Amino acid sequence: MSDQLLDALNAGEWRSGAELATQLGITRAAVWKRILRLREAGYEIEALAGRGYRLRAAPDRLLPHEVLRHIEDCGVRFDVVHRDEVDSTNSLAAALARAGATEGTAVVAETQTAGRGRLGRTWSSPPNRNLYLSLVLRPPLPPTAVPQITLVAAVSVVRAIAELVPEEPAIKWPNDVQLGGRKIAGILTELEAEAERVRFIILGIGVNLNVTTGELPRDLRASATSLRIASGRTVDRCRFTGRLLTHWARDYAAFLQSGFAALRPDYERHHALPGRRVDVSGATSVSGIVRGIASDGALLVDTGTRTERVVAGEVTLRGPRA
Repeated sequence: MSDQLLDALNAGEWRSGAELATQLGITRAAVWKRILRLREAGYEIEALAGRGYRLRAAPDRLLPHEVLRHIEDCGVRFDVVHRDEVDSTNSLAAALARAGATEGTAVVAETQTAGRGRLGRTWSSPPNRNLYLSLVLRPPLPPTAVPQITLVAAVSVVRAIAELVPEEPAIKWPNDVQLGGRKIAGILTELEAEAERVRFIILGIGVNLNVTTGELPRDLRASATSLRIASGRTVDRCRFTGRLLTHWARDYAAFLQSGFAALRPDYERHHALPGRRVDVSGATSVSGIVRGIASDGALLVDTGTRTERVVAGEVTLRGPRA
């Protein structure tokens, strides 16, 4: 009902209590109670005798209504779950998935106390600055195909970022998005599966939006950036989240229908590694020159004697482009 009231007020014009009550099918007293709840959530709503109510401003918080109104019709019904603080959006999303949360459940938080990156790293999560998002997915995939989800998400993140800056973002295989050679976003994909069936996937996406250089951890200031640093403008976090979810829904649908091959050209267009000499550590260690990615998303590394397919690993750059 509060969402319906916000829809009625979003034009920014004065609406009388009687008019709102009639439109929503509730009493004027109930309208007033919902106005108070919205004010408690941070909405600035004027009330003036003889004129009614007017919405002046929405809070800079990732509230479900504010995120959802920026999502275009993309064939997916997202259920946005908002928290002011969590240990990790991935952890909360996984708990919701185990309790039966449907695909399309999107957990967002203003801050994380124990945000996670790949390989056990922490993810810096200053409050009310960035996007900390985790999606519940239930795709009909075998566990071996799950790494491709990370690559699809990277394409979606690039599309959302590219709308706001003239510089083309780049993808550092498999899960980092960079701007000007500095990391601006990371992706963490986790799953619960049986031998041949994925029970659910948690797709975690962190994007630095409005954090300033001074707010970045000192050890990251030379290697990380944000959209605010890059553009010099404050980013509407709700709009960015809505745009990212719109891109994700379309890219995910293409992936489920046609496999990663449908997104491969977009990924390769932004891939930062082809021609670069790298060391890749993981289950096996490989050194050589990156020649691109395979149709299933594997990294192709030319060792000088053969081309190795790498499906997972940590990439370290070694010298300039070959």
